[in-house]
Amino acid sequence: MTQDVLVLAENLHRHYGRHHAVDGVSICLRQGQVLGLLGPNGAGKSTTMQMLTGNIAPGTGQIMIAGVDLLDEPREAKRHIGYLPEKPPLYLDMTVLEYLRYCATLHGLQAKQARVAMDFALQRCDLTDVATRLIGNLSKGFQQRTGIAQAILHQPSVVILDEPTVGLDPLQIKEIRKLIRELGEDHGVILSTHILPEVKMVCDRVQIMTQGKTAFEDALAGLEQRHADPVFLVGFETAIDSHKLESLPGVTMVENTGKGEYRVSYQGGNIADTLCKLAFAEQWKITQLIPQTTSLESIFLSIVHEEGQVT
Repeated sequence: MTQDVLVLAENLHRHYGRHHAVDGVSICLRQGQVLGLLGPNGAGKSTTMQMLTGNIAPGTGQIMIAGVDLLDEPREAKRHIGYLPEKPPLYLDMTVLEYLRYCATLHGLQAKQARVAMDFALQRCDLTDVATRLIGNLSKGFQQRTGIAQAILHQPSVVILDEPTVGLDPLQIKEIRKLIRELGEDHGVILSTHILPEVKMVCDRVQIMTQGKTAFEDALAGLEQRHADPVFLVGFETAIDSHKLESLPGVTMVENTGKGEYRVSYQGGNIADTLCKLAFAEQWKITQLIPQTTSLESIFLSIVHEEGQVT
C-alpha cells in the first residue's frame, strides 16, 4: 500500500439475516481526495461507512486505515478516523466548548493538546462566535458544524461524513459544502450522500452503490462525458431537410427542437467535420454547433437501473 493511501477496504460483505446489505464492496481513498459514496436509500452506504469506522464488523473483507488493520488493531486504526454519523452525536445541554473538551478527553488529549485542538476545530468550523452557547440553542447548521468539529478535533487522516447536509437550508448547505472542500485539502474525506449536486460540487471521485454492490467507481471529472450519449445541438438560419442529417454515418437520431435547431445524437467519432461539410454542400448557414452532455442525474439513474434497482 503506497504512502498516500489512507483507506483501503477490500471485498467487504455484511449480512443482516438473509439480507446481503453489502456485497463485495472495495474502497480506496488517498490523501487530498473527497470521495462521494453515492446511491439510493437502501443501497448499503451507511452500512459500508459503519464498517469503515469500526462501528460494525464486516462478515468478510479487510479494512486498512492509514496502513493499520482496523480489525486487528481497532484502537490504533480509529485514531486516524474522524466520523460524523447522519445523526450528529451531540449533547444539547452542553456548550460547544464543553462538548469539544469532553471529546478531547475521549481522544486522550492532554490539557495543552486539548486547548490547541479545540482552537483549531473552532476556527476551522467557524464556531468561535458560538463557542459558549448551548448546542441545543444553535441552528441546525451550527449543530452540523459542531459535529464536524468533533470529527476533526484530533486531526485525523480520514474524515467520514454521513449525509452531512440533510435538513439544512440552502445557505447552511453552501457553508457546509465549502467546509468539506477545505477539509479535502488536508485530509482524505468520504462523503455519503444521495444528493447529486453535492457530489458534483465537492467530490473528486464518485463511487455509486446499488443493492449493496459497487455499480460504478471513477474520477468525477469526465464522468458525464464518459457515460453520456454524444449529442450536438446544431442551429441553422432556416429549417433544413433533417433526413439528410439522419443519413450521416454514425447519426442515431435527429430531433427538431424548433426555430432551426436540431439535436443530433451519434455514435463513434466526432461528427462535427462531417456535419459541417454537409452544411457547406447544402448551403445551410450554421448559427451554432454546441456539444452537449447528459446530466449527472441521468447518468446516475442509468447506472442504477442497469443494476435493477428501483429508486
